[in-house]
Amino acid sequence: MFLDHKTLYYDVEPFLFYVLTEVDDQGCHLTGYFSKEKRSGRQYNLSCILTLPHHQRKGYGFFLIDLSYLLSRKEGKLGSPEKPLSDLGLLSYQSYWKHTLLCAFNKMTSLDDVSIIDLSEQLGMLQEDVTATLSELGFLVKPESDESPKVDLDAVQRYLDDSKMRSSLIAKPDLLRWSPFLIREVDYPIPSSPSTNGDLDSE
Repeated sequence: MFLDHKTLYYDVEPFLFYVLTEVDDQGCHLTGYFSKEKRSGRQYNLSCILTLPHHQRKGYGFFLIDLSYLLSRKEGKLGSPEKPLSDLGLLSYQSYWKHTLLCAFNKMTSLDDVSIIDLSEQLGMLQEDVTATLSELGFLVKPESDESPKVDLDAVQRYLDDSKMRSSLIAKPDLLRWSPFLIREVDYPIPSSPSTNGDLDSE
């Protein structure tokens, strides 16, 4: 109804749905959701995300993205949204990735020897997403010859010294009550190609 560019090609059975609600004395009221494949061969931790129009600008889209990464870390995996992203989806994820990386840097007692691999494992993000975001922030040192790109620690420190971190609605790991969804390989084999059930949209 609210994702007018999406068409449902496949049954919803291969997906898990995480539904966000506001709760009052009348019960639970839907505010948004995200879905993810039960078995993804591309490390996708989110397939579709939506915040209902009258609940946007409350930080719920950010929260749902953060929850998807928290679940990836809980599973001991790296994750990324299903691609290609829609225009709105890309803006939402770029904002999330930048904020999350800056928060990670801000919490470090020392920036010495920070690597893209370390950031990826700490945050549950694919290295390619970490690298692209660091590049967007201007935090990468251009590699020489075939060397891997490195984090420009001086640029990070200058940014942190000159900026104030905004607060965001995040998923708190200590409040998560979760157990893995167990499925049989015969029921849901890992797909050989990415799903075509649409681009992402968000607030």
